[in-house]
Amino acid sequence: MEPAQSPVTDFTTLIPIINHWLHLASAVIWIGGLAFLVIAVTPGLKKVVAKGQVKPITDAFYQHYKKVAGILLVVLLFTGGINLHYVNQLITAQTGSGVQHHAKYLTIFFIKLFLVLCLLTLFLYTVVFKSDDVEDGEEESYEAIPFQQVALWIGFFILLCASAMKHLHQ
Repeated sequence: MEPAQSPVTDFTTLIPIINHWLHLASAVIWIGGLAFLVIAVTPGLKKVVAKGQVKPITDAFYQHYKKVAGILLVVLLFTGGINLHYVNQLITAQTGSGVQHHAKYLTIFFIKLFLVLCLLTLFLYTVVFKSDDVEDGEEESYEAIPFQQVALWIGFFILLCASAMKHLHQ
């Protein structure tokens, strides 16, 4: 009889666990930070701070957040690719055929990938084309992060797809 190997010393188990944890932690930090900005920071500043001060304060938040979000999005893409590799191995072990023969999983995966690409497009658009000049009439509709509410909803749908994918390969 073979002795049971500890998950800490079994790297074939440990690496996928750490990778998935890093993927989930990055998603939680990204979506949590965005939700905090959308739900609390922007509305709070609009109520408490003079109109002329909202833009400089939110720009300070945005400058820091876009650096963090950029790093997190790269981590999410990298760890997501590694997760796909391990899921493919798991599905192959369970069914004898890989992810490419699992239509439901692939459908959800491609929807999730499309949403991630939409999110990346919004992020890159705001980084490259964000205007530093806000017209006098635009102060009322100014957002800390451009398209922040759209990005938050996309993030929620990405999480929904991730939950469905997790359910489909178990």
